[in-house]
Amino acid sequence: MAKRASGITLQQLQYFIEVAAEGSISAAADLLYVAQPTMSAAMRDLETRVGRDLLTRSARGVTLTVDGVEFLGYARQVVEQAELLEQRYLGRPPSRRLLGVSAQHYSFVVDAFVRMVKATDAAEYEFSLRETRTWDIIEDVRTLRSELGILFRNDFNRNVLDKLLRDSGLAFHPLFRAEPHIFVSRRNPLAGRERATLDDLADLPRLTFDQGANNSFYFAEEILSTLSSRQEIRVSDRATIFNLMIGLDGYTISTGIISDDLDPEIVAVPLDVDERIEIGWIGRTSIPLTEQAQRYLAEVRDVVAGFGVELLD
Repeated sequence: MAKRASGITLQQLQYFIEVAAEGSISAAADLLYVAQPTMSAAMRDLETRVGRDLLTRSARGVTLTVDGVEFLGYARQVVEQAELLEQRYLGRPPSRRLLGVSAQHYSFVVDAFVRMVKATDAAEYEFSLRETRTWDIIEDVRTLRSELGILFRNDFNRNVLDKLLRDSGLAFHPLFRAEPHIFVSRRNPLAGRERATLDDLADLPRLTFDQGANNSFYFAEEILSTLSSRQEIRVSDRATIFNLMIGLDGYTISTGIISDDLDPEIVAVPLDVDERIEIGWIGRTSIPLTEQAQRYLAEVRDVVAGFGVELLD
């Protein structure tokens, strides 16, 4: 009887995760104090065992194939569960925590991230938070640069976003639904209003987040993106947009959820429009979330729960 080949080892999965994260076999080898030929041989043997190409090699390093992206998700799950077993039954200390999140520019995303980091029980961790463009969020999650993304959806962009997500092997999971608000400086004349109307905004600079080459209305972070504005300024980061609210009495439209600790000079005023903003997270349909990602989403729900929004998930 022919000898049956041994299965995939936990060490190979750990190596593969580091190679994917570094985009380089040699860099991963250096990080793990492994000889580069040993790491290369481990990756070739892993691909032989699974019967698929997981890495595309080039002079610039390595990238994941389509199969490699899916395999990475499962590898992370297996390694995390093995570490949890060691903690529970062998008394090992909590392992290095890993999580990548990509999101549109929301302060509640940062607030929840802060809570997650403070609550982590690991002596070592490697977390990443990317506030970025809508298209890049989808790409980050598709390629597993980030495990999950957070963005908004409404009746206007729903069909376009859902099709793009399906084509990318992703799905949208609603978190909450919010009434639109404008964000303005505390010194803005509208800051003391109970509600604002679109007519109130006619003479104020509208501030929006630039979407780069994919600057379609469907990828805008703000509702009512198709309405014309006499004065419009596009920016690339949240600190700049807040500075322009203060310096130019500008406004942007968002969820109304804002952290007094992180953004003390900005206030939210309800906007009198017949619209709702649905915020959700996106992830790969074929890969379950790690426990660390689930903990982060629990923090997001906890942060927004106190703002009177409609939780959906």
